[in-house]
Amino acid sequence: MKPLCVDLDGTLIATDTLWESVLLLLRHNLLMVFLLPLWLIKGKAYFKDQIAQQITLDVTTLPYRENVLAFLQREKDAGRHLVLATAAHHSIAQAVAEHLKLFDHTIASDAHTNMKGITKRDALKQRFGIYDYIGDSPADLPILQAADQAFFVGTPSASLRCPPDRVFTIPQTSWLAWLKVLRPHQWVKNILIFLPLLLSHEFLNLDKLGDALLAFIVFSFTASAGYILNDLLDLQADRAHPTKKNRPFAAGLVPIQYGLPFFIILLCLSFLISLWWLPLLFTGMVALYLLSTIAYSFYFKHKLIVDVFLLAGLYTLRILAGGIAVSIQPSSWLLAFSMFIFISLAFLKRYIELLQQYSQKVIKNRSYEVDDIELIATVGISSGYIAVLVFALYINSNKVTTLYHSPAFLWMICPVLLYWITRVWFLAKRQRVLEDPIQFALTDKISWLVVTCVFVFMVLAEFIG
Repeated sequence: MKPLCVDLDGTLIATDTLWESVLLLLRHNLLMVFLLPLWLIKGKAYFKDQIAQQITLDVTTLPYRENVLAFLQREKDAGRHLVLATAAHHSIAQAVAEHLKLFDHTIASDAHTNMKGITKRDALKQRFGIYDYIGDSPADLPILQAADQAFFVGTPSASLRCPPDRVFTIPQTSWLAWLKVLRPHQWVKNILIFLPLLLSHEFLNLDKLGDALLAFIVFSFTASAGYILNDLLDLQADRAHPTKKNRPFAAGLVPIQYGLPFFIILLCLSFLISLWWLPLLFTGMVALYLLSTIAYSFYFKHKLIVDVFLLAGLYTLRILAGGIAVSIQPSSWLLAFSMFIFISLAFLKRYIELLQQYSQKVIKNRSYEVDDIELIATVGISSGYIAVLVFALYINSNKVTTLYHSPAFLWMICPVLLYWITRVWFLAKRQRVLEDPIQFALTDKISWLVVTCVFVFMVLAEFIG
């Protein structure tokens, strides 16, 4: 019986192992980026071999195509000889074969041969003569044309010029998937940029409001670029996570090779808007935010306690940047309050992750252990309460009397904040907060009620009396 040969990248899995390997290499050692061009000059085969010597790709978490796997299993059960024929490095092909236990042989790239296109076709014809083949891209055209039966994964384009005998349908990359890559729900965090303008009671100044809006757009684009980079570097950890595995890059819904170009486009838009319309110092704050997020993704994310402080600092940096954009200096009270409240939320994020992975001793790609849960809760709740204490001290300060006619109404905000902080930690303990606490608050009616109450009390303090 003629063998059935199967491609790997884009066919058996919904990703590209070469890009996966490059990103994994850079996450382990960013300085390797300078060696990549030198390796590539010596050829694609040498390039893949050098990368494979540096890292080991975890093939157990790759996004396999279930419909292709089911077909291969049926063919295997029927006595069919299966061959994994891929341009990926032979170490990756062998690891996949060992993991799936479906393939009788593997044909893959080594240090001298890049097993792609015509090279792969000739290798298959020389070894088997007649074969069937499953592919997914125009690069597979010579192999599909030479096959006795051709199977295609995806939607064959007109340029393929090779009507397949069978087509395996796959989810198409949609605008919704691209929107999820941007994580627009996280843009709500950038509302902090408006705080200096709001608390200085100059929100009706249209010029400053316009500058704050531009600053919001810049930070949103920059934040999305940071999320893209983080998702690309965290692919393996995300796929081991119960909910993050559904992120577009991790699930293979958006090709990871588009990630870095998209990252660059967003940054170019951000800095173009910032340099053209906003103060130069604000652009410096954007650059500081970007460098901090990159440092977090590559290094500090895995450092105990430092990761939480850096996350909280990124929130406070938004407030500082918002003040610079509208030429208003945020008060030390506001900065102190924001630091403590966001330390609480950052620890809450780690607390949620630990609860979700309770069966493991250590969170993957983190430095926290399950035994740290109680300590994290203690520090997190305490930080939230200290934030409320800072707010209470602010109400007693001389500055409040110059901004509000009836500061007494601000005291009502304290129990409201204490209630919300305590409630969200209770819900986290009961595993009813399964994502980022900010994301939870966006869909929580009680959280919206809390925000409304805070706003009402501030309005009363401003206009009553």
